[in-house]
Amino acid sequence: MPEVPSIASRPALASPFRRSTCWLTPGLPLGLVCLMLTAGCNRPHQPDVVATVNGHPIDQATLERYYRSNIGNNPQQPSPIQSQIAHLEILRNLVDDDIKQQRAAKLNLVATDEEVDAKLAEIKAPFTQEEFNRQLKAKNMTLDDLKHDIRRGLTNEKLMNKEIFSKINITDADITAYYNANKSLFNLVEPEYHLAEIVVSAVPTQQAGNMQAARGNTDAEAKKKIEALHTRLESGDDFGALASQFSQQSSTASSGGDMGRLTESQLRQDSAVFAAISKLRAGQITDVVPVYDQSHKANGYAIYKLLDKEAAGQYELNDPRVQQTIRGQLRDSRSQLLRNAYDEMLRDQAHVENYYAEGIFKKGAQ
Repeated sequence: MPEVPSIASRPALASPFRRSTCWLTPGLPLGLVCLMLTAGCNRPHQPDVVATVNGHPIDQATLERYYRSNIGNNPQQPSPIQSQIAHLEILRNLVDDDIKQQRAAKLNLVATDEEVDAKLAEIKAPFTQEEFNRQLKAKNMTLDDLKHDIRRGLTNEKLMNKEIFSKINITDADITAYYNANKSLFNLVEPEYHLAEIVVSAVPTQQAGNMQAARGNTDAEAKKKIEALHTRLESGDDFGALASQFSQQSSTASSGGDMGRLTESQLRQDSAVFAAISKLRAGQITDVVPVYDQSHKANGYAIYKLLDKEAAGQYELNDPRVQQTIRGQLRDSRSQLLRNAYDEMLRDQAHVENYYAEGIFKKGAQ
């Protein structure tokens, strides 16, 4: 079914004040074939083991759990070949992660039980226990699965902090050089609004990022749900958490409703939305606003939050926001470069046997 159109579908501005973090999913390397042809691939192994990293096994159940979590509750199942491609990509990521986990263990950087429990409490905080359990079920996870993933995530953060981020130094000269080379990027020709949204559709959609999104609503049901969410927001509930759980706008739900930055001219294309947003100060939310399709027919409702607003004009180097933005962009680009190099170094030093890939290669595409 079609997704609810909203102003989020308009291209977000490539603003100098907008930072983004790239989460790269590496493709399968050509060297994979070489791995499958080595003599080591013929070693006996347990039938439920799909790969080993320095002798440490990755089992079929782990691979399947991440696969099911990735495809979610989408009723349109992938073809057998698409499924195998997805399994290969997920397994490659599991192998890369296992390499880093082993490196962290050698450096005594594995997350402690106390750190895991603290992070779990932070994740659970915006939800009732019932809502939290529904989220786990929707992601095909158990509580132990979540704690396992939290531990690995925290361990990876500690490893990156020690091996990557501690080696990055952004100087004032670096910031000045970047500004002088890109001064025009900090000249805004019109005001920009950084927004977040929660959308509830009056029609079902199968492509949104949470379990609520696949459920169809009548107009009355959609309005009742969005008004209930507005009440919760006014009571102090976290906007991002509610957007992640309930918003039916797939392009923004997974990022807590963050729409990025939109220019004033983009917002003025919908006079009702602009009128509602233009009244806000940073941190405030709109009332419930109708959402219209391309034929101008109302088919859902939205709540918008103004995260911040930038006025038009040239922003100078001495502006703290400019310096913060440049520092963040330089840090992001340098850390990405170091992380890519670091991953390649660790992978070169590891001994990996991918039995799942070997099996596919031997059978050929069917």
